[in-house]
Amino acid sequence: MIPFCRPSITELEKEYMAEAAQGKLCGDGPFTARATSLLIEKQGLNNALLTSSCTHALELAALLCDIKPGDEVILPSFTFSSTANAFLLRGAKLVFCEIDPRTMNMDPAAAEALVTDRTTVLAPIDYAGVPCDIDAFNAIAKKCNAKIVQDAAQSVGSKYKGRACGIDADFACYSFHETKNYVMGEGGAITFKSEADLHQAEIIREKGTDRSKFYRGEVDKYSWQRSGSSFLPSDILAALLCAQLERFDEIMNDRMHVWNTYQTSFKALEDEGLLVRPFIPDYAEHNAHCYYLILGSLQERNDLLDYLRTKGVGAVFHYIPLHSAPAGVAQGYKKEDLPLTEEYSGRLIRLPLFSNMSEADLSHIVNSVYSFFGKVAIL
Repeated sequence: MIPFCRPSITELEKEYMAEAAQGKLCGDGPFTARATSLLIEKQGLNNALLTSSCTHALELAALLCDIKPGDEVILPSFTFSSTANAFLLRGAKLVFCEIDPRTMNMDPAAAEALVTDRTTVLAPIDYAGVPCDIDAFNAIAKKCNAKIVQDAAQSVGSKYKGRACGIDADFACYSFHETKNYVMGEGGAITFKSEADLHQAEIIREKGTDRSKFYRGEVDKYSWQRSGSSFLPSDILAALLCAQLERFDEIMNDRMHVWNTYQTSFKALEDEGLLVRPFIPDYAEHNAHCYYLILGSLQERNDLLDYLRTKGVGAVFHYIPLHSAPAGVAQGYKKEDLPLTEEYSGRLIRLPLFSNMSEADLSHIVNSVYSFFGKVAIL
């Protein structure tokens, strides 16, 4: 079976983790500092803090937004549960929004129509590493005095109008989960538009203390400053991320080769009206996080999934829309509330994509999709 994803782990990752195991094991060690600097450099950010997951980065952002019970957060239904949970835990009312079916990202026009005097946060995502139209969301947020929390879990290495993806949001949250382009097993990061938010976040992630200042020698003792939690990753995991980020271009180039091969190969099937390939807006530079196809119907998508499994191809679907999942129904939503989200999520299939995929495996995947439609591939 060709797996859906496979992390690219070399001797460098093993070397750094072994080194970390001989030193400081907890958070904010030397590898944490090194990985943070590399992320800022490679991603083109102004600042960043590593976290133990993207989920925790989102929860940290929600705390900094000072969400109060009844505040409304506009977010897509086509996303992972962490995007919703971060705000639900603070007592927010979730306002699910339709997608733009060309990108599978939250539709800015649909989001603007949902704004009320209780709107506190807009939380767009960057699906498949394709940046959301952050300028459009910032314009909406400015009108209603809301914050932008960008779920950029999938878009490390992506750019919006030539700028680092996430840099134009109040908060942007990244993931280094095993399934992402750059991995640390479990881990994430958050970046901030405001330096004041950065300083508060540093306290929150260290159990509400100013221990980070103590480690830097800025105070002679640390103390409890405010409510907080433990959002620090282990330095061993940061060591893994260090190696990944040092191999940033290598991993990106490998993934782009696979993505571009898919995109070129499936053009003929799209021209025949058999499927729809990913759409990349003019403003976006994506990172080849994943490659998906939109089939003609839910049944056809499921048939293709079954067929690919018989061919040894680990293709998968993606999110069950949050609004029609049990927790969304408990919030008062019905499946028919977001028809585009329901339709397109049911037609989407993701193909295997990882660094160092062999040309033989790549050719086999393309040929298998073609054979499903009774066609012969050109690859």
